[in-house]
Amino acid sequence: MLQTSHHPMLNVAIKAARTAGAIINRASLDLEALRISTKSPNDFVTEVDHAAEGVIIETLLGAYPDHGILAEESGRTHGAKHSEYVWIIDPLDGTTNFIHGLPMYCVSIALAHRGVVQQAVVYDPTRNDLFYATKGRGAFLNDRRLRVSKRTRLSDALIGTGFPFRRGDNFKRYVKMFEDVMQVCAGLRRPGAAALDLCYVAAGYYDAFFETGLQPWDVAAGSLIIAEAGGLIGNFTGESDFLHQREVLAGNPKIYAQLVTMLSPYTRVIKEEDVTASAPAVDGEAAAAPAPASAIKKRVAVRLKKEDMGGDAPV
Repeated sequence: MLQTSHHPMLNVAIKAARTAGAIINRASLDLEALRISTKSPNDFVTEVDHAAEGVIIETLLGAYPDHGILAEESGRTHGAKHSEYVWIIDPLDGTTNFIHGLPMYCVSIALAHRGVVQQAVVYDPTRNDLFYATKGRGAFLNDRRLRVSKRTRLSDALIGTGFPFRRGDNFKRYVKMFEDVMQVCAGLRRPGAAALDLCYVAAGYYDAFFETGLQPWDVAAGSLIIAEAGGLIGNFTGESDFLHQREVLAGNPKIYAQLVTMLSPYTRVIKEEDVTASAPAVDGEAAAAPAPASAIKKRVAVRLKKEDMGGDAPV
């Protein structure tokens, strides 16, 4: 199924993503010349992240100067502070892969209106793959309509995830969670770029994906693409407020429901106070009490909290 015309705001996002992708591709030809900084242990940023983010913001605000910006590297320092429209940007998701020459990274751009994601673009410059969606109009990869997989049994499911690497991660709890999932599925994969992982669920490459510690710019675009492809996305207890709980679970409806039951005891593996604490979390720390699995909400609108959409403080 071809989408003959795009929403004007989606067209601008596609232009911004492709322009950033060209910068990333040029830089990938000479990785040894990159200037790399460390934001925190195992969390890197390069001059390419900043250059790509700059050209994305310039393109978006050039078309829509009254819109707001929430970007990974510059926070809310650009754009209108209290606009009902906010662009959520990850200029280079998978920076660690990029600086090692591993071709698994992407550009992620989403537009939220009054807290609900309306437009989404995820661009893989290494493969020239463009994932995109407009709310209510379906999800696409290049010109192909996307649908989530139809698998119904966990034993047949290929599942994407992310491994722990941050200070504050409860490694013993992670290992237990992985052990539970690995024993019942066909395989577990960890490419290292969450925005792409979510698109792979939408495309049916994965049957599900879960990870903790993610930020809004990691998941905003992919969440709409999954929903428009017929999938479900939420936190480990099946609730829709995953953007702020630092955990996300997505999948086709059948596999998603089974994983909610399995992962709900592990909700809030990473707690906010652990991430900001000066010392690592204590092993065996109790997880927050999970909501019942019956709390699964189907295809709810992806909504951002007001404090994440306005105000002057950077993130």
